[in-house]
Amino acid sequence: MLIDSHAHLDDERFDPDRENIISSLKENGISLVVNPGSDLSSSIKAVRLSEEYENIYAAVGVHPHEAKAMSEETIEALRSLSAREKVVAIGEIGLDYFYDNSPRDIQKKWFLEQIRLAKEADLPIIVHSRDAFQDTFDIINQEKDNRLRGVLHCYSGSEEMAREYIKLGFYISFGGPVTFKNSKVSKKVAQDIPLDKMLIETDSPYLTPEPNRGKRNEPSYVKYVARTIAEIRGISFEELAEKTAENAKNLFKIKE
Repeated sequence: MLIDSHAHLDDERFDPDRENIISSLKENGISLVVNPGSDLSSSIKAVRLSEEYENIYAAVGVHPHEAKAMSEETIEALRSLSAREKVVAIGEIGLDYFYDNSPRDIQKKWFLEQIRLAKEADLPIIVHSRDAFQDTFDIINQEKDNRLRGVLHCYSGSEEMAREYIKLGFYISFGGPVTFKNSKVSKKVAQDIPLDKMLIETDSPYLTPEPNRGKRNEPSYVKYVARTIAEIRGISFEELAEKTAENAKNLFKIKE
């Protein structure tokens, strides 16, 4: 069975058929899904979904796009949510210099504060990093201790940087872009990094993999990510599925 380690099932694009998608996960070979928040509202929705459905787990956090709206009250609300039983991570958090929807100094401030919250709560972090690879790494490296762990979600950086994160105990996660024909760097990273440090995801409803690119993404499409990486590595689909599921359960401390 596969684990989709990152999907936004709380997104409004799933309003028409969310229940059907979740109820059909197992028949589509998905044992569970981790649903991260992107702001306080979506974090609350993620927690509610996790409490409603046995095979959904939540992460709570504020995406760098929304960092400009954060305050100490936001951190307190996330602290409270992080204590809920099925919250398994703080995320998604990080830096995004591609869109710069929030000023960079504000992104850095609240990324750091949420990392510290994760360490306090003894939870891993789910990291978003786009066009901010060095700053993201520097902040994580600055905060490293025996409590800090996590995953680089939908990784698009270099193999060298991936290996530096792995030295810090982090996992590297791949989504739909690894299936794209022009994704040579991601394919190379997926081929070469240790299998025991790899997760797979959809980031649905975004970043739909081939052959469904252009449609709304959903957790069942994680099989295309798994199939692509298994082919790249020259291993069976079943081995890739089993190992990445084991990795996800280890990182998020999920017992089935």
